[in-house]
Amino acid sequence: MSTIGPMLRMTERRLANAGIGDARIEADLVWMTALDIDRAELYAHLQDTPSPKQAYDAESLLQRRLNHEPAAYIMGKREFYGLELTVAPGVLIPRPDTETLVEEALGIAARLGRDALTIADVGCGSGAIAIALATSLPGAEVYAIDISPRALELAAINAERHEVSQRLHFLQGDLLAPLTGPVDLITANLPYVMSEEIPTLDPEVRLHEPLEALDGGDDGLDIIRQLLADASAHLTDGGALLLEMDPRQIASATRSAEASFPKASIRVIQDLAHRNRVLVLETSKGETS
Repeated sequence: MSTIGPMLRMTERRLANAGIGDARIEADLVWMTALDIDRAELYAHLQDTPSPKQAYDAESLLQRRLNHEPAAYIMGKREFYGLELTVAPGVLIPRPDTETLVEEALGIAARLGRDALTIADVGCGSGAIAIALATSLPGAEVYAIDISPRALELAAINAERHEVSQRLHFLQGDLLAPLTGPVDLITANLPYVMSEEIPTLDPEVRLHEPLEALDGGDDGLDIIRQLLADASAHLTDGGALLLEMDPRQIASATRSAEASFPKASIRVIQDLAHRNRVLVLETSKGETS
């Protein structure tokens, strides 16, 4: 049997020939997962010969990637806001752009200056936003809401891993319906892909990530508009709402936000690529009910 170095290079070539981008990085991930080591250890052992089981595992993982299964599902983890999260099929994979929402939410939390801040993360998925906020705000109580039992199960695993389970409350239901009282902040990364664009998504997304976490209707704003219509009854006086969406939807979503919160301050935050990504709505005193 060959050593790891040539086998790693062959893995890279097979990925590149299949049209998988960043084939070198993807090959590293395949072998890091098969060998259960990090990248530094992988490159320190290129002259080693893998065991038959390790070679079999690497080939099995490679076949999954060649079928366009996302690397995050294959590895079973994804980093978000400096936190390693468990991810699995059936739950949306966290994206770096969503960290923009977390950063802005933390800034608003600091300005509110409340000792016992309450937060609702709607459509929590793997718990990425909720856990990032809970770890950064040790005094906050966070309600992680999702309609999917699988998502809540995975979010609970991640909360336990990062030791915030005592301050994270998992609620199953549609949008804000499970809440029994008002909260200071509402955060949401809801489905916002336009229905007609679903077939054009990368196969990693289209074939493997859950459709219900992607499809936002004809213009991508069906669920976002519903949340905007319901939010005023669930925000404390002077509270804030933060929504991630497609940059093309910002203008339309802003109009919906103005209709639901005519006195609110509304602004837009850009993502890591300097695209309009997060709509921020901060209510005026006495506006919410």
